Amino acid sequence: MTKVLMVLTSHDQLGDTGRKTGFWLEELAAPYYRFRDAGWDVTLASPKGGRPPLDPKSNEPDFQTDQTRRFEADADAEAQLNQTLRLDSVSADDYDTVFYPGGHGPLWDLAEDESSIRLIQRMFATEKPLALVCHAPGALRHAATPDGKPLVAGRRVTGFTDGEEEAMGLTQVVPFLVEDELIAKGAEFDKVGNFEPFVVTDGLLVTGQNPASSAPAADQLISLVTRTGR
Repeated sequence: MTKVLMVLTSHDQLGDTGRKTGFWLEELAAPYYRFRDAGWDVTLASPKGGRPPLDPKSNEPDFQTDQTRRFEADADAEAQLNQTLRLDSVSADDYDTVFYPGGHGPLWDLAEDESSIRLIQRMFATEKPLALVCHAPGALRHAATPDGKPLVAGRRVTGFTDGEEEAMGLTQVVPFLVEDELIAKGAEFDKVGNFEPFVVTDGLLVTGQNPASSAPAADQLISLVTRTGR
């Protein structure tokens, strides 16, 4: 059985705004059920372990989907979410693939978390597929090759765009802009219109632009894992 680790943020403060943030529910729920329905074994982890913070905006009526409602009605899924593993307790070697949902939280913690950086680098080193969606590609910012070069240098990627951040009114709130940061690290950043689904696959790296890209990114990851025989 394919084992997938889903890595969620533990950060709940939206900068100095006094507002809450966290993970984006659709970006957990849609991939979660893609993986479960494919027969995969799903494990959830976060830097602090336990129940990770949900971005409250992601559970407003306008952002709810069939999959978010399915997740919230699923006692087993909610039990898993209540008991995420501490990220520093997991090993990349125990999983066939890793998926990072977004939300603004990852920009503060996962992008700087040493356990997350090591996990990403180990996935690359062992040639296992890795997917990150929306703001989560920001977690690639400090990941490096053994010779110290940015992992994303020369790779095609996508993620939450400057235009999308501007549309959210958070350009001056976030610690960095995903698009600008990945380009600064030498990546070739591709994108489509604001909030349209878009996924980029470069080798074993899958990135999705925004919440609408989370299910398609999961589908790409499943296809990649199947092709590589994991």
